[in-house]
Amino acid sequence: MKKYIFPYTICITGGMALLTLLNGCSATAKKEPVATEKAAPIATFKLQKEKLATALQLPGELSAFQQVDLYAKVSSFVKTLNVDIGSEVKKGQLLMTLEAPETNSQLAAAKSRLKAQEALYLASKANYDRLYETSKTPGTISKNDLDQAVARKNSDLAQFEAAKASYQEVGSLRDYLEIRAPFNGKITARNVNLGAYVGPSGKGSEFPLFTLQEQKHLRLAISIPEVYTGYLKAGDEISFTVRSLPEQLFVAKVKRLSGALDLRLRSEKVEMDVPNENKQLLPGMVAEVHIPLPANASTFIVPKKAVIETAEGTYVWKVVGNKTEKVNIKKGRETDDQTEIFGKLNIGDELVTSPSEELRAGTPIKP
Repeated sequence: MKKYIFPYTICITGGMALLTLLNGCSATAKKEPVATEKAAPIATFKLQKEKLATALQLPGELSAFQQVDLYAKVSSFVKTLNVDIGSEVKKGQLLMTLEAPETNSQLAAAKSRLKAQEALYLASKANYDRLYETSKTPGTISKNDLDQAVARKNSDLAQFEAAKASYQEVGSLRDYLEIRAPFNGKITARNVNLGAYVGPSGKGSEFPLFTLQEQKHLRLAISIPEVYTGYLKAGDEISFTVRSLPEQLFVAKVKRLSGALDLRLRSEKVEMDVPNENKQLLPGMVAEVHIPLPANASTFIVPKKAVIETAEGTYVWKVVGNKTEKVNIKKGRETDDQTEIFGKLNIGDELVTSPSEELRAGTPIKP
């Protein structure tokens, strides 16, 4: 007798086998432990206040203590040249003479007018004096005649004074034909030759006749950034070097401070006087200026690598309850490996020594 296995019996048997397999997998999963976030060990330090003495290095420019470009006041021609480039001159020394024939004619005409007006004035004055003496005898001279004589004398006096002023004016223009040095110095540029036309207009006025510089004293100008403006005052000594003499150290004293910030650079202009008797330094040289910045007070000093600068700002990571917390700061002075910081921090705060940009707020760490 044959036995038949019905299909529903096979389905039940297979279902029971699948259920047993799933229960086994579930039991295995329950036995595995759940992963937890562990605190990673990281280097930290306690924040303390210290005094940080640094030095600031800035580029500066040397210039002549005095410099002037000499031009011709009147239209004329160069008659004589007494100096050239490199000549040492004294104050008042004659540098060149100019020639203007029409000026001599104007001076002669002004002198003639002066003599004529002087003669008229002397004649009217003499006439008034005679009438005045005669009028002392009653009935000899009428009061009207005396008044007219006084008016004529005053009019001729005014014309005489005008002629005198005109003569002096032409004479002053003639004095401009002699070019003299306004101070002791050195001729550093000459732009004319004998016979050249010079004057206040036209091609003759494009360039100065001479450029004169005082080089025994120089000016050293620098621009101090806003954050360092409180560290320099008049009388302070600074040192500097120049490229042509890199091993020699020069010293200068602060003499003039502008007292205002340049609106474009946000810096204060400071000038120093530099003695230059041996003329080792030349105007126009670029100097590397070394400015000492003494520590006036104790501030928070941290390693440079503890500060992070990103597009979001400048900040440090503080450890609070074994978790990181971002604190925004501002930087001050710096050395090779330390920097001065300002922000909402207190003495004894624990900061991360060398954080990475991947660090996030609230990250658990093990100091």
